[in-house]
Parts: sequence; C-alpha cells; structure tokens
Amino acid sequence: MHTPHAPAPPTFSGPRTPARSAPPAAAVLLGAASALLLALVAVEWRPLLDLDGGISRTTHRWAVAEDGLTHAARVLTDWVWDPWTMRLLCAVAVILLLRRPAARWTAGWLVVVVALATAVQQGLKAALGRERPVWSDPVDTAHYAAFPSGHAMTATVVLGLLLWLLHRHGVSPAVWRTALAVAAVSVAGVGLTRIWLGVHWPTDVLGGWLFGALTVVVAVAAHRRLRPAPRGTAPGRSGGTHTPSPSPEPSTSDDPPRRPR
Repeated sequence: MHTPHAPAPPTFSGPRTPARSAPPAAAVLLGAASALLLALVAVEWRPLLDLDGGISRTTHRWAVAEDGLTHAARVLTDWVWDPWTMRLLCAVAVILLLRRPAARWTAGWLVVVVALATAVQQGLKAALGRERPVWSDPVDTAHYAAFPSGHAMTATVVLGLLLWLLHRHGVSPAVWRTALAVAAVSVAGVGLTRIWLGVHWPTDVLGGWLFGALTVVVAVAAHRRLRPAPRGTAPGRSGGTHTPSPSPEPSTSDDPPRRPR
C-alpha cells in the first residue's frame, strides 16, 4: 500500500548578507597597492630610490630652465590646489549640506572623513620621516617629511568625495562632466607641480594619490552602510515590525529619487 509522503516543512533561510557588506574590490586593490608602496619606501628599496632620483633630477633641470612655467606651478600649488584651499571648498560643501535637515548626517560624515585623512597623512609622515629632495639651486621650498604628499592626498580626498556627492544628488550631465574634468586636472596637476618644483619625490605623490583614493572608497562604503535610515522607514535588523505600504512614500532622505522596484 502506497503511503503518500507528507509535504516537507518549509525551510527559511536567514537574511541574506548584502553585497555591500563585503569590502569593495577597489578598496582591496588600493589597500594592497598602498601597503606595498609604503613598505618599499619604508625599507628604502634601492630600485625605487634610483627611479625617484632619476625623475626628480630631470624635472628639476627643466624647472630651473623654465622660469615662467615654474612660477605658474608655484601659484597653482600654493593657492589653487593648496590643502587649505581644498579644505575651504569642503567647508562650503558642508554648509550647503547643513541647510538640508536630511543631509546633516552626510555633512558630519564629510567633516570626519577629511579630518581623519589629514590625521592619517600626518601620522604617516611622522612615522616614516622621509627626507625631501635637496637641491643646490632650489626653485621652491617645503617643510616636514615627504611621504605621502599632503597636497596630492588632500586634493584626492576632497575632490573625490565631492564628486561622489554630486553624482549621488543627480546633477545635470553638463555639470557632472565639468566637475569631473576639473577634479581630474586638479588631482593630476597638484601632484605634477609638487614634482616639478622639486619638493617631493614622485613616489610621495603616488602615495598621496593611492592613500587618497583608498580613503574615498572606504568612506563611501561606510556612508552607504552607516547612514541612518530616513524617517518613516522600517528598521532592517533591529527587530521592529514592518507595515508594507501600498504606494511609495515620498523620500525624506538626501538620496536622489529612485524608481520603485
């Protein structure tokens, strides 16, 4: 006699871990590259030092011979792309964010990230104590340790974060393309001027770019994970009840509007 099998009890899988909980691939790659460069600079790897010296001697000869270009580089690096100019630009963005109540958490996040990036940069300089290039006929001067370049790292962090915020808030394509071009020229230009003026080794600038990009990627991931949910939304894992709404509620967050799935 055939006895029908009872239906198997339903199985419930646990909540899926969001994909963004894993470290972004860009953060892993940038972290590995930054750590490798830091280690090579710390142990004073001879091939790296020779490469730095060869490039720096060549660019210094050009800087001495080209007075007009060198003067323009000093103006750009001391006024347009100076770290304090970047921080002032960041302060303007913070003020604009604070005018919107839903964006105040993002304003605080921006301040904390830029402050932490400055602390990391100064800590690395103090820990390594790398000497800057020394010339018998300098075209510019700078003080404190060399690695990483503070100009390059600060510009990368501030402009990278501001670009992400512009993209996140859905600016027009023309504004986005203009901002992207200005940021790219600024980040590349500030690094090149530091090498041209003979106040940084090329790997100092590369380190500033790498650590700055790593900061941006990690900060964006932290913002996506830690930003409080907008008012009126159900808590994710806090155990609260969720009452589905038949129609999408108006967004109260500082995110751009999204289509309902």
